[in-house]
Amino acid sequence: MKARPAGGAMGAAEWLMLLALTLLWSGTFFFAKVALAELPPLTLVFARVAIAAIALNLTVIATGQRMPRDKHVWIAFFGMGTLNNLVPFSLINWGQTHIASGLASILNATTPLFTILVAHLLTGDEKLSANKIIGVLAGMAGVAVMIGLDALNGVGFGVLGELACLCAAISYAFAGVFGRRFKRMDLAPLTTATGQVTATSIMTLPIAALVDHPWAMPALPSLTTWSAVVAIALLSTALGYILYFRILAAAGATNLLLVTFLMPIGAILLGVLILGEQLFARHLVGMALIGFGLAAIDGRLIAPISTLLGRPRIAPAPIADPDG
Repeated sequence: MKARPAGGAMGAAEWLMLLALTLLWSGTFFFAKVALAELPPLTLVFARVAIAAIALNLTVIATGQRMPRDKHVWIAFFGMGTLNNLVPFSLINWGQTHIASGLASILNATTPLFTILVAHLLTGDEKLSANKIIGVLAGMAGVAVMIGLDALNGVGFGVLGELACLCAAISYAFAGVFGRRFKRMDLAPLTTATGQVTATSIMTLPIAALVDHPWAMPALPSLTTWSAVVAIALLSTALGYILYFRILAAAGATNLLLVTFLMPIGAILLGVLILGEQLFARHLVGMALIGFGLAAIDGRLIAPISTLLGRPRIAPAPIADPDG
């Protein structure tokens, strides 16, 4: 079967995986907010990745697979763990102690914009196009409309928290491009997911101990807090990253980060179906804008903007991948 070019139109399998990943990641901000009521930010990061690492390593053993021993592969794991876990998890957790979860979600939704720019600069096959630019802008507008202006009441306060979430989005963008190298290494998604969270656990333990002093906490976390941590670790992190690397290998960094547009939709739908929350008109408008943005970036349901403008599409000259 011929492989689909990275960054190209996604097939049904990639869309299903993207939707599944959306469901797994939709509750991340909520569960983190719950856990942060009793746990310091870096301690939560360590608990999240450590539990995920244990679960994934046990899965590797149970399936008869083996983790690679090549030092170059593990250097890549540590690099990915830094960009995709340690830096953004820490920044978002810290940011959520100063700003609302809704605002953090809006800021996180800027990830595809940064990813498209980073991919344009650092890759040879995920270049900027009119479709991608318009799609990202439409998607970001949809996220803002869905969450509503109430989430912006805190702007002007907690500026450092807002900047932290924006820096997390930039880190995710670099991670999306950095992670392309694992496809060339011919590593299974389970192996890559296990390697990066294991590496993150190793890096985070001394940092969390030095900064948070978790042993000095006045009381042990409650059952509610531990439930939130386990949900983030096993669902959002362990299972989520297996899907993450499958999508990355099949559809490219730009398509993968579309999940940040879909996460608010998943959160709203879960609230309506499980908690009985009301769906407002702005949510429907936001979903429509996000749907248009996804279709524009995917490039199949909407005619290329360059074609609509009457300009011929010229394929870019091949550019060497700096990682190749």
